[in-house]
Amino acid sequence: MSDCVFCKIIAGQIPSEKVYEDEEFIVIKDIRPVAPTHLLAIYKKHVPTINDLELEDSKKMWRLFEVIKTVTKQRNIESYRIVQNNGKDSGQEVPHIHFHIIAGRRLGALG
Repeated sequence: MSDCVFCKIIAGQIPSEKVYEDEEFIVIKDIRPVAPTHLLAIYKKHVPTINDLELEDSKKMWRLFEVIKTVTKQRNIESYRIVQNNGKDSGQEVPHIHFHIIAGRRLGALG
């Protein structure tokens, strides 16, 4: 999508601080971190929300957890939270599937 900020980052049109990249995922530092470590794991294919995933996309998304394990191990992060906002009312600001990896401080309970 031509107006998607994450698609532009993936295409190299907008600079970002990459910490990981492979054929299906990219992990970058969040530009507005809520904790000392705040990364975004982004599916490279433009899919707005989980509800828009097709079967083949869903199968690829399972690899996301391997990507997160790799990145957190490389950065010596043992305790972290994974957050995924799905839709505008949930707080999803960019309509492109991505997961927040948040760590580096004690995080309060949700709910």
